[in-house]
Amino acid sequence: MMKLYYYPGACSLSDHIVLEWTGAPYELVEMSRTSVKSPDYLAINPSGAVPLLKHDGFVLTENVAILVYLAELYPCARLLGDGTPRGRAEVVRWLAFINSDVHGAFKPIFSPLRYLPDETRTADVVDAARVRVRDFLVILDAQLEGRDWIAGTRSIADPYLFVVTRWALAKNVDMDGLDNLARFVERMFADAGVQAALEAEEGRAAA
Repeated sequence: MMKLYYYPGACSLSDHIVLEWTGAPYELVEMSRTSVKSPDYLAINPSGAVPLLKHDGFVLTENVAILVYLAELYPCARLLGDGTPRGRAEVVRWLAFINSDVHGAFKPIFSPLRYLPDETRTADVVDAARVRVRDFLVILDAQLEGRDWIAGTRSIADPYLFVVTRWALAKNVDMDGLDNLARFVERMFADAGVQAALEAEEGRAAA
């Protein structure tokens, strides 16, 4: 059985949703920002972060790697495109964009002092990062025009998009006019797998 290490609010929610979508049996191990820095956890994940997936002695870190692994392990769930090289590439393209560009753009919002160690300038750092995040969300909103899913069909990129959009809402990023993203988030909240993951992690099925 697979074991997913996570903490609420982290990008590990995307892996949790994918586990629900595949129907695979799994266990959850709840971590915290403190426990991921413990010696025992650092021994298996030196980066001190979540997610981490254990599967039959195999230990895997990094969100994108876990998402791709799950999609390939359960091809019947069809979460990695339509089975063609182009379909797979389309999923990986948006997965990479969300991981490297969008996720990365949130880091100054979450930890502004890492980028400018001057508490009097924290608001400036956060405000600039919010603008950067919105620029990326505009691209994603445009991609969703006429589509239910970011890559055309439901894929491993969608739960990750759901996570970063929730972050944007929680961190007061300007979402005005991003109607396609708003509809996408509503669709995700209505999904049974998403509801199950949120219920397990947060004790609720909606935000």
